[in-house]
Amino acid sequence: MMYSGIFDTHSHYDDDKFNEDRSAVLSSLKENGVCGVINCGCDLSSSLKAIELSEEYDFVYAAIGIHPHEAAKAEENDPEKIKRLFSKEKVVAVGEIGLDYHYDFSPRGVQLEYFEKQIILSMELNLPIIVHDREAHEDTMALLKKYRPKGVVHCFSGSAEMAKEIVKLGMYIGLGGAVTFKNARKPLEVAMVVPGDRLLLETDCPYMAPVPLRGKRCDSTMITYTAEKLAEVRSCQVQQLIDECCTNAKELFKLP
Repeated sequence: MMYSGIFDTHSHYDDDKFNEDRSAVLSSLKENGVCGVINCGCDLSSSLKAIELSEEYDFVYAAIGIHPHEAAKAEENDPEKIKRLFSKEKVVAVGEIGLDYHYDFSPRGVQLEYFEKQIILSMELNLPIIVHDREAHEDTMALLKKYRPKGVVHCFSGSAEMAKEIVKLGMYIGLGGAVTFKNARKPLEVAMVVPGDRLLLETDCPYMAPVPLRGKRCDSTMITYTAEKLAEVRSCQVQQLIDECCTNAKELFKLP
């Protein structure tokens, strides 16, 4: 079924996996019901590419920041250069930032330092944050409770109880293809407790393609499978859920 008003709040169209047909993919999104996309940077290079895409496509917006995987290389990414990029008109968030204790590509102390610095920066700029939290729930919550920033915890992997705590802080929960995966008990429990005005749809494309497209390169059109699963567990109409999530995205990122 065709839906409209789809807002993908987390994508990586700058990724090499789109090198061969990036323009064709992005140009086709609108005709497939996609009205908005947030492209998230992970370092200086990808943040610059996110801005370029936002300037080329009217429905694409940029988030820029240093991902926890890149925190150990933050000096070569030059945080001051990244900070200057926030003057660009279509930069709407600080992200993707956070903690990743699964891979530990950067020392945890360095990850914590750069996560905290970027939270503080977001508050100085009055911009929301886009949070990556993988197997680092306790430290993530500690910093979010300390500063109470605006933003979203994307690809949420915590418990329903943690989701409720995030919502109490005034933040949003981003859910993507993982809700369609086999044995996706925890994401579905989260989906049932998040208030409608605090839920966001996302893909994390080119990663996290939903069932029945697992293993394929993901793009924003595949968000419909996620929306259908979420509508099923929340006992609502799919288009109603898509519309509500779109409204939430525009409110969080201050978009018309």
